Amino acid sequence: MAHMGTSGSEAGRAVADTGLLVAAIRAAESRRADRLFEDPFAEKLAGESGRRMLEEALTTTGDKATLQIVVRTRFWDEALLRATRHIDQVVLLAAGMDARAYRLAWPVGTAVFELDQPEVIAAKSGLLADDHPRCLWTALGVDLTRDWTTALRSTVFDPTKPTVWLAEGLLQYLEEAAIHTLFDRVDAMSAPGSVLLYDVVGKTLLDAAMLAAVRDSMARSGAPWRFGTDAPGELSARLGWSATVTDIAEPGNAYGRWYAPAVPLDVPGVPRGYFVEATKPG
Repeated sequence: MAHMGTSGSEAGRAVADTGLLVAAIRAAESRRADRLFEDPFAEKLAGESGRRMLEEALTTTGDKATLQIVVRTRFWDEALLRATRHIDQVVLLAAGMDARAYRLAWPVGTAVFELDQPEVIAAKSGLLADDHPRCLWTALGVDLTRDWTTALRSTVFDPTKPTVWLAEGLLQYLEEAAIHTLFDRVDAMSAPGSVLLYDVVGKTLLDAAMLAAVRDSMARSGAPWRFGTDAPGELSARLGWSATVTDIAEPGNAYGRWYAPAVPLDVPGVPRGYFVEATKPG
């Protein structure tokens, strides 16, 4: 989960705050004996605000939304490390308070670029000033609703080499047109063989009564969920990328941390979240 919206705007700030909540959830997970991942930086990144947000979230919406973030974190950790076996540059879109640059065992020579609002980048850089990334790390303060590609090109980023892109916990905050614009820019910066990783809230789930409390809570906090689709692969397929779609319940059950059985993807009308791994043909 991370920001979107005009830098410094209330909406942008509200969505940026969800990054503190995600960090608090990751910190809580890291304290469990049966943890799915270890994030030694999450506690520091969450701070008092993140911990308070987590308490409120658990009170108002229960632990289903937090489970989704725990499963998502582990799933994308594994997908990123798999992809970087043969791709050595990674871009984290709306990185928020994510500490993967510091905690994952990246292959030697991996370059990780983090894009987010300038104030988010500044806050995180300050909190992690005494820590050392485990990769070649570049943080860029940009507004992702505008053209951020020039700023990325001004770094050591090489658009002629394949890239792994991650849009984690982001798309539900955007209008569909903004998602298409974002993906068009990703496509323009991607050499053949690039990989785009993203998660999507299903439309059936977005509209479901079971999600009403989460939806209301996000809207009250100024970060409403705007987008859901039960055809998540089409977002990248329209660009000619081949997509593999996974129902979040599948890894959730495999990790022993989900609240409902996985139902085959071809069964309609099931409230789900999705993970998509798309590859640009080459």
